[in-house]
Amino acid sequence: MELNRYIDHTLLSATATEADILKLCEEALKYNFYSVCVNSSYVNIAKQALGRSEVKICTVVGFPLGGMSTEAKIFEAKKAIEQGASEIDMVMNIGRLKSKNHLAVLKDISDVKRAIGLTPLKVILEISELSKNEIVKACEICIDAKADFVKTSTGFSKSGATLTAVKIMKKSVRDQLKIKASGGIRDAETALKYIDVGVDRIGASSGVAMMNDQTSFSTY
Repeated sequence: MELNRYIDHTLLSATATEADILKLCEEALKYNFYSVCVNSSYVNIAKQALGRSEVKICTVVGFPLGGMSTEAKIFEAKKAIEQGASEIDMVMNIGRLKSKNHLAVLKDISDVKRAIGLTPLKVILEISELSKNEIVKACEICIDAKADFVKTSTGFSKSGATLTAVKIMKKSVRDQLKIKASGGIRDAETALKYIDVGVDRIGASSGVAMMNDQTSFSTY
């Protein structure tokens, strides 16, 4: 098992500079991470830095609140793909879900997915804001909307991924969707626990630390 190939090496801070993005890409190349995950305005910089390497470019849409219009999410996603993004992480409309307007949530996700076609779509649920039943419902909606992944968190809410929530998500999606855990995963030992319960991707800003964390990494 190659931990590096599970990692979306992430930098989404509002204060991230162009130099920070270039450093992120250099680290991703060095450790052969699955992807870098950056805000959409930096996709073109990441594309130039990564060139023809295997490292993919993931970007976020409707981030971090999810309350933008579907049209805005579609525009942002399509523009990012034009510039070189190969995966889209969109934030679900959390307020609509909590309003039990499930049809609106379904339409928001399915319209984005239809617009980006074969490009993988990960839907961020923001589990810290949801009850267990809302997590289950969100997962069911993502299946119906033909998303590719459900993702735990933006990393910008009151807490990030939890093993409990991931287990609920896994039980809900079974093998129909993949799962990305993000938010608060900072060492290899923790990352491996998430992989053990069925996570397919880890979103983390601490990818380099994980790879250098040989004590816990070598125990797997």
